[in-house]
Amino acid sequence: MSRRIGILLLLWACSCALAFAGPEQWVEVKSPHFTLITDSSDKQGRRILDQFERMRWLFQTMFPAFKVDPPQPILVIAVRNGKDMEALEPAAYLGRGKLLLAGLFLSTPDKNYVLLRLDAEGEHPYDTIYHEYTHLQFRDAGGWMPIWLNEGFAEFLQNTEFRDKDVILGEPSADNIYYLREHGLIPLATLFKVDYKSPYYHEEDKGSVFYAESWALTHFLELSDKQAGTHRVPDYVNLVRRHEDPVAAAQAAFGDLGKLQSALDSYISRANYQELRLSSAAAPIDESTYQSRPLTAGQADARRADFLVGVDRKPDARALLDSVLKADPANAEADTAMGDLESREGDLAAARGWYAKAAVNSPQDFQANYNFAASALRSGNSSDPQVEASLRAAIQVNPGFAPAYDQLGMLFAMRHEHLDEAYTLYTRAMQLDPGNLIYRLNASSLLMTLGRYDDATTLLTASLKVQGSANEMEMVKSRMAQVQSIQALGARPSAMVTAAPTGVVDVAKADTVVDIAPAPKHPTEAATGPKHAAVGVIRQVKCSYPAEIEFQVQTGKTPVEVYSNNYFKIDVTASGFNPTGDMNPCNAFEGMKARVQYAESSDKSIDGQVVAVELRK
Repeated sequence: MSRRIGILLLLWACSCALAFAGPEQWVEVKSPHFTLITDSSDKQGRRILDQFERMRWLFQTMFPAFKVDPPQPILVIAVRNGKDMEALEPAAYLGRGKLLLAGLFLSTPDKNYVLLRLDAEGEHPYDTIYHEYTHLQFRDAGGWMPIWLNEGFAEFLQNTEFRDKDVILGEPSADNIYYLREHGLIPLATLFKVDYKSPYYHEEDKGSVFYAESWALTHFLELSDKQAGTHRVPDYVNLVRRHEDPVAAAQAAFGDLGKLQSALDSYISRANYQELRLSSAAAPIDESTYQSRPLTAGQADARRADFLVGVDRKPDARALLDSVLKADPANAEADTAMGDLESREGDLAAARGWYAKAAVNSPQDFQANYNFAASALRSGNSSDPQVEASLRAAIQVNPGFAPAYDQLGMLFAMRHEHLDEAYTLYTRAMQLDPGNLIYRLNASSLLMTLGRYDDATTLLTASLKVQGSANEMEMVKSRMAQVQSIQALGARPSAMVTAAPTGVVDVAKADTVVDIAPAPKHPTEAATGPKHAAVGVIRQVKCSYPAEIEFQVQTGKTPVEVYSNNYFKIDVTASGFNPTGDMNPCNAFEGMKARVQYAESSDKSIDGQVVAVELRK
């Protein structure tokens, strides 16, 4: 039974040797909101993009508050068959007994990917497209939305049918109904607890019933809510958004789970089902505006390799990129993908070199400019004037890309200059991505540096209403406690510091100056010293304001002592497991096995400055 899966970030390490036989021809098709590459035909590519555009129109119509167009570009990779799919899908889905994927959604910081298998069977001709587009729209919900609900919505909306004057939503899924009638339901308490590591999410036998039951429960709740005028689904969503336990949230929103299980079992056995109808004029989609062009093998392989980096198939990505760059050393997309790969491997200096090369070869590529600057800042290199120039270029090319504003604000904060502009940049990042708590934390830190404690309190209070990961919420609460502690000591709020017309903060006019960010214990410098790696268990983690961290790596010999003055910029990956939510190193690193890469520092009282951490089970 073919299934689809949405992935926010997969961090499995693998060494899967596959041959990448180049297709005869790849084609690129662009519509107003999507870019597609396929080894099929131009005609089929246009047909696929037409469906994506229609689904986008549907979401915009049904959910006007949704930000349907992310600032990161959306690239669809449509492959002809299962062999082409296996060359790209995550290693966790390769081999016997694994789910057969018809599609996959992957979101990375600077792009969104949808991978489609064109020969996949299904009840509706475009169900995989609709399914994966739904995951794209729920891309920001990965930190709190239970997997059953995420997949249930995607399965519910994948059976959408566009007609001349209306749209049919929630058509019953015959495949899911027949499967559940034959195999039965799993307990709802089990369904609600499925996570990315669960066999119900990877193995064919367990995964099939998980997807089918997720659809059935979502269909049952949505249609019965509509008929009865109840709001159980929104109630459940509001609870899990606040990080309530999924089972406890279900009991509060749905009532007795035993009764719900019986009602769902009866629902599966019924003879007829209902669907929803959206009365509207046909979607204003004009396929004639789409543009297409043939791609060289190198252009197509560079994009495929970047996708392989995203799903952590590093050896396969490197082999493909080496081949591309050997044939075309000026391939900017391959340069960027190689930079992403080196960043994943923890070699930030090499990554920065590849990004710089990409920016030279393609100066209008906002991703290359942004990645170069971000990798420089992660290495503690804030003095290079090209960093600021690259961030400004990224903003100019893509004004809707929030991370570039945040990083430019961070650059000024690190340099302690243009702090009023830094806050304006943070504000713009928050406007573009209101749900990103890291931007809010960075802005609150700057407000505290400026002595604007009342403003910091207001911002953090509003941030507590934003639905972030549990770790992010703890960071917000901790920052709030810091502000309140400083205010309790008698610090003067808001008017303490004023901005001079020149854009430079004029501290001479302040009545009182409170040192809320003392000089760091260890030097802030570029990690250019000799590199070393320590493998062991992380112990004695100590964090201090604003983002300093120290810890030991206990290797069985002499402990290795390392530090970072900005733990937000540590390149953290995981091997052999998939972390749940975002990890705050201050409370997540302690006791973890890890490979820690560090660079020797000018401060000889400590072994070095952390460059990258690979967490291991």
